[in-house]
Amino acid sequence: IGIDISEKMIDIARQKYSSESKTENQQDVEFMTADCLNIPFSNESFKFVTVAYGVRNFEHLLQGYKEMFRVLEKGGQLCVIELSTPTGTLIKPFYKFYTRYIIPAVGRLISHDNRAYAYLPESIAAVPQGNEMTTLMREAGFSHACYHKLTFGVCTIYMATK
Repeated sequence: IGIDISEKMIDIARQKYSSESKTENQQDVEFMTADCLNIPFSNESFKFVTVAYGVRNFEHLLQGYKEMFRVLEKGGQLCVIELSTPTGTLIKPFYKFYTRYIIPAVGRLISHDNRAYAYLPESIAAVPQGNEMTTLMREAGFSHACYHKLTFGVCTIYMATK
């Protein structure tokens, strides 16, 4: 089951996961519009919950983690992949230039919207990262919360267990 608060994103997901693109062994996926702060499923409905590049957009991140905890079975796993700000002295200047100038410029060219993707570096910088993020996960009830930085710290994978 795939959920997103945006109906347009759900439409794109449905198009990308059309019956023509499925392989023989893939299961059907149901896509639905829903708010991750109020997931419309009963307690302990899932073995796994994943979020890719979305928690930085949650209005109340702790509430979102509590909801994900609620719908996970005991022993269930949470995996969050999120953009992050690199801290290394060699990569940080390139990252700042890329996120402040290149990404917004490409976003403007593609979408014809002056604000397109300008929010990205702001939203990345505003979201808790590293130990702050795993502390929030633990506060929501998760155990064994950990993270692993990828791509010189531009992306981080967070894992936790119910």
